[in-house]
Amino acid sequence: MIWRKCYLLLLCLLCVTQANITRAQATEASGAAASTPAGRVLFVLSSHKFHGDSTLPANVSFGEVVHAWDTFHQAGYAVDFVSPAGGAVPIDPAALGPRLTERLKDSRIMTGLTDTQTPAEIDASRYQAVYYVGGSNAMYQVPDDRGLQDIARQVYEQNGGVIAAVCHGTAGIVRLKLSNGQYLLAGKKVTGYPEEYEDHSEPYFQHLPFPMRKTIEAHGGLFKAPDPEKPYIEVDGRLVTGQNYPSAPLVARAVVQILQQQPAATKN
Repeated sequence: MIWRKCYLLLLCLLCVTQANITRAQATEASGAAASTPAGRVLFVLSSHKFHGDSTLPANVSFGEVVHAWDTFHQAGYAVDFVSPAGGAVPIDPAALGPRLTERLKDSRIMTGLTDTQTPAEIDASRYQAVYYVGGSNAMYQVPDDRGLQDIARQVYEQNGGVIAAVCHGTAGIVRLKLSNGQYLLAGKKVTGYPEEYEDHSEPYFQHLPFPMRKTIEAHGGLFKAPDPEKPYIEVDGRLVTGQNYPSAPLVARAVVQILQQQPAATKN
């Protein structure tokens, strides 16, 4: 009798376990379906670690990643990360406050930042928007990368997507040309972090490859950056740019608003 009771108890436990597994699988499947992205946004970063050929550190603005990622994620968009060289991008933990330091543990973001894709690995047809992240290292590698330019051009021209940039990230589009040979910025309202806001007394300034404002204006852009301390964005059609670090979430919200107003596009 004792063995029979034990057998029945074991059988009940197995049934309960199987039921829990089935429920978990159903929940996981439901969650996967619910997390189908509204579209995809490609974050462009630089993996350059120094200013020019010096040993002065240059880093990605982690906050400009996090604040924009949160906005896109909340709106249902998936985010991927690309850099000219691929792999990890430089982040300075010492420059982060407590909230951002905590986000260094967020694997949803950090997995992408520690293993960015190369332009050759990106299928541009999958994206509704490209977002150029700032940080002082954004002045290097990105502006002249042909692969990144091809991706951005396809997203803008063929996908009908949005090109966005914030702070030093605007450097990534100063030389971006459309298929007709015209600069993307020509005749458009643009903002970013101009040379007059840089600290000219610091050694890093001597290594900056070009002046932001003068280069944009030379390429026909209508540049405006009213106050270095206050958030400010410019929206001109499907081009969205932000002046500084606090502008990152505003840029992302503007991109989402434009995308939500567009007819449904292919989403992968």
